[in-house]
Amino acid sequence: QVQLVESGGGLVQAGGSLRLSCAASGRTFSRYAAGWFRQAPGKEREFVAAIRLSGNTYYADSVKGRFTISRDNAKNTVYLQMIDLKPEDTAVYYCANDAGSRGQGTQVTVSS
Repeated sequence: QVQLVESGGGLVQAGGSLRLSCAASGRTFSRYAAGWFRQAPGKEREFVAAIRLSGNTYYADSVKGRFTISRDNAKNTVYLQMIDLKPEDTAVYYCANDAGSRGQGTQVTVSS
């Protein structure tokens, strides 16, 4: 099974930017669609963004225009570029693929 490891989270002021990375082990990374989810304290996990093998991307309405998902199959990595961050973006961010793999998450905290 593919293992996923997120990185790039941290503390940032509102309006700031972060880029999350999701590194995958295994040679089958490029076979799967991948996505990002997040879970804030006391809230259910929610979809953030996804990218298909075709390169088509999908976003939650709350992040459209601010977040960009991309992938580099040569590096077995999926990225989430986040700009104009808001306090409501504070959450643990997870990456996952449609083979059922999910990472441990990386904390993103946006201060007002």
